[in-house]
Formats: sequence, C-alpha cells, structure tokens
Amino acid sequence: MLDEFSNVYADTARAEAYARLEYPGTYHLAFRDLPGILAKYVRGKSALDFGCGTGRSSRYLRGLGYCTVGVDIAEPMLAHARALDPTGDYRLVSDDAPPQLAEGAYDLVLAAFTFDNIPTTERKIEIFQALRRSLTPRGRIVIIVSDPAIYRHEWASFSTRDFPENRTARNGDTVRIVMLDVPDRRPVEDILCTPDAYRQIFLQAGLIVLEANRPLGRVDEPFAWVSETKVAPWTIYVLRPPVRR
Repeated sequence: MLDEFSNVYADTARAEAYARLEYPGTYHLAFRDLPGILAKYVRGKSALDFGCGTGRSSRYLRGLGYCTVGVDIAEPMLAHARALDPTGDYRLVSDDAPPQLAEGAYDLVLAAFTFDNIPTTERKIEIFQALRRSLTPRGRIVIIVSDPAIYRHEWASFSTRDFPENRTARNGDTVRIVMLDVPDRRPVEDILCTPDAYRQIFLQAGLIVLEANRPLGRVDEPFAWVSETKVAPWTIYVLRPPVRR
C-alpha cells in the first residue's frame, strides 16, 4: 500500500552524510562498469536519474555527457544536490504516488540503489511502469540494486555483523546495514528483494531484462576488499520496454 511508504532519507543528518559520499570502496563496484554498460545499450543523451539523492549519480551521468534531470522525494537531499551542482536540474517528486514524469522523454533512466528502499511489490511495479512510460522508443532503464548477499557479509564499506537476523530474511523483509564511509553510523534500513522477485516485478511492469551484471572486486584495485572479490554486493540490471508496433 502506498501509505505504508516511509521516506527515511528526509533527514538532514543523513543527507549531510550522503552529500560527502562519492565512490569509495564497495561503492566503486556499483559504478566501475557503468560507462561500458551504457555505451553498449543506450542511444541518445537524455537521462533521468530517479532517486538522485544528493546528486552523486546525476553528476556522474553529466560527466559521461548525458543531459540529466535528477528527481527525488527527499528535499534535504535535493538541497545538497543543488548546492553541490548549482547548474544541475534537480526536482522534487511526490512520495505518495507514482512519479509524474514526461512520457517518451528519456533515452536512459538510471536508478542507483533507489529500489532498495521501496517497500512493496505493488509500489515497485507502479514505479517501473511510470519509468517505462518515460522512455523514448529505444530507451533503457538501468538499475543498481543491493544483492541479498550484501546483508549477510562484511565489506570494505559496510558492516552487517550486528544484524544476524539478516541471514534469515525473506523477500519483503526489512534488513539493516551500517555504512562505514560516512560519519552517520545509524543503520540503514532496506527492503530485501530477491533476484527472482525482481524478475517477476520486471515482467509485471512490462520490462525485458537485457543484462544482469554482478560486479566483483579485482585484486589490482586500490581498495582493501573484504568479501568483494568472491561475493557480488550489487546487481546492475539493464531493462527495455517491449518493441512498439
């Protein structure tokens, strides 16, 4: 139900922590392969950063040459995005209904970690349908989501040792994780969504999976990897709408 949704990021302290975050440690793996993925699948340079937060991924896309609009439901996050990037385009969207987006406007929709915090299958489907409608005919949706394994291991950038209940969590359960790269060490609460559940959501939203990328750390990278070389913390999905006839 839409009224069950809680905007945990409408918090000034958490927004301040995220504003200082770039691509350290485990986060590096979420963005390392994106340039190649986008070059392979995306044609055109009009982009929507859905769930842009403090603008990290919006600035990333602009650095790759995309004309990017960032949208988020948390005004404290957007305030930092605008301060860090005064020439950027950052917009507030409602948190109690599917986003109202221009139809057929974007060659690319990127959602980096956004769906980790969306609580119900129905809500996810509604949002994916709205994102699908916002695409150009050959547009693509690229989402970065937390693999369920991230909540069961220790990482360069995260800790889950204080939450043994994560190991028995099922799809739709709340899971907790602590970010180690920011001063705000309050646990982040996410909603577990399994790969099988995502596949069903994509199907019901009318989206086709082109690729599912699970990046691993490499020994030649300048990070003190913990689990990253053996276990993928993220999954990057590339999605397309059905061919229009």
